[in-house]
Amino acid sequence: MGESAGNVSLRGLLASEPCSAPAPSSTLADIIGLTCRGGWPGLLGDSPAVAQRQLRSYLDETSRTDISRVDGVARDPQGVHRLLASLGRNTSTDVTFKTLGEDAGGNGQALHPQTVKSYLTALSRLFITEELPGWRPHLRSRAELRRTPKRYFIDPSLAVAALRTNQEQLMGELSFNRLLFESLVLRDLRIYAQANDWELSHYHDSSGLEVDLILTNMDNRRWAAAEVKLGGDKLVEDGVRSLRRLRDRVDVNQMSEPAKLMVITAGGYGFEYPDNIAVVPITALGP
Repeated sequence: MGESAGNVSLRGLLASEPCSAPAPSSTLADIIGLTCRGGWPGLLGDSPAVAQRQLRSYLDETSRTDISRVDGVARDPQGVHRLLASLGRNTSTDVTFKTLGEDAGGNGQALHPQTVKSYLTALSRLFITEELPGWRPHLRSRAELRRTPKRYFIDPSLAVAALRTNQEQLMGELSFNRLLFESLVLRDLRIYAQANDWELSHYHDSSGLEVDLILTNMDNRRWAAAEVKLGGDKLVEDGVRSLRRLRDRVDVNQMSEPAKLMVITAGGYGFEYPDNIAVVPITALGP
């Protein structure tokens, strides 16, 4: 998008280099605006409001025609609209087919989970949505790993468009903005990770421990992890504690020590804790 200074390299972080970056000049309103505009090459010069008008039209066309053309299966456009809105409300979560079906059903009738699965498969083939699988590490503990994938739009601006909201309304929805920001970070980190031959997943176990993003290098079993926090010292400290719990839980004799643990933020300075946990503003991160 051209919005990051790129002075913190993911490649360097994964090689255990320390993190240091000045605080960005961008504000929370700027980050929300970038979330609404998205990373579409043809929209980079547009305002968030203009971009959202085009993205809403794109989803309308997807609901009317594209989703049926992709596999030749006729689908109810209103049902697709309701499902897209439900996905928008539940972006960046491991929401189930059942919950989506109950949320997206019309006239008090829930969509069958298999119908939801069919719709999501078609939306994935159209590059509208994607899943983030659960990570399966070797653990020291007896905690049971959860398998439900997290569900995202390929760009957070589509979640905004599906909900017919805007930058001004989102300024008062900080809890939801945290989910949108996680979606933005996933989009960027997936691109940077692929450029370095790493893959992404997430971690969730039966003890309640969740970590937003796990990076793995399948060639040599190296791994790293990132918590995404919109901002604030308390939230950053919460992310650091989760990363330390994960590090203590993983059997490093089987998996190796993490290459890097990161808290990715919307603002603030980039710095590093003594135990190899970096705090990285997204506007400083690059490949």
